[in-house]
Amino acid sequence: MPAFSAPDGTTLAYHVFGAGTPLICLPGGPMQDADYLGELGGLSAHRQLIMVDPRGTGRSATPEDTTSYRCDRLVDDVEALREHLGLDRIDLLAHCAGANLAALYTARHPRRVGKLALITPSPFAVGLAVTGEARLEVARLREEEPWFAAAFAALEAIMGGKATDGSWTAIDPFFYGRWDAAAQAHHAAQEGHRNDEAAAAFGAEGVYDPAATRAALAAFDAPVLLLAGEVDLNTPPSVVAEYAGLFPDAEFVVQPRAGHFPWVDNADRFVATTAKFLG
Repeated sequence: MPAFSAPDGTTLAYHVFGAGTPLICLPGGPMQDADYLGELGGLSAHRQLIMVDPRGTGRSATPEDTTSYRCDRLVDDVEALREHLGLDRIDLLAHCAGANLAALYTARHPRRVGKLALITPSPFAVGLAVTGEARLEVARLREEEPWFAAAFAALEAIMGGKATDGSWTAIDPFFYGRWDAAAQAHHAAQEGHRNDEAAAAFGAEGVYDPAATRAALAAFDAPVLLLAGEVDLNTPPSVVAEYAGLFPDAEFVVQPRAGHFPWVDNADRFVATTAKFLG
């Protein structure tokens, strides 16, 4: 498997799928390896996907300094990958928590980013909040599902601070547009692929400076895609729309009947949208 050296000497691995112009893909979790991204529903037929395993995950080495798991410090890992690939500019795709890293990288190295695609993005880096009511509003769109009653009760318990271990398992169906065999298999396959210690450090106090990041993104004039899932409980479309408003040249797209993993829910629709944007 190809690898490169981070500035602190940590060896970081990445997977390559497809051919053509490289697209660097940052997974979420946070601090989950790239396996769950697969080939993004077949996007590898249009671009060469460079799937990064963040430090301490997948095939990448564990660093000696655990504070290097901070999102703001991971920016240097992305820049090292760009240099390793010999690219003057990179196109970036980031999912969920990976969008925080993509935002910080773009803010620090705006002239190194050609196109930026943020897929059901976490908005912490830019200081946007997802309210409990916003999540409940999206959840209510699923009331015709056979699993809805138990899942919604569990969600209300979580929002009310009365969650049990079973509550978190009960809401799993909300993260997919269809809780079918494919979704359940995708969900089960993620077990054990996240570094929980790294995840705790990823968004530590002081990592984000939303005002500074928003100011930098407001001056970023390259094309940006922000793709939301219509029924995504994690980052509802209303929040993604607000995120899109921070960029001068952003395209906001809602994928119908998609949850947090739109390439799983409808691969053809996802690939058509992203491939068209990426050109």
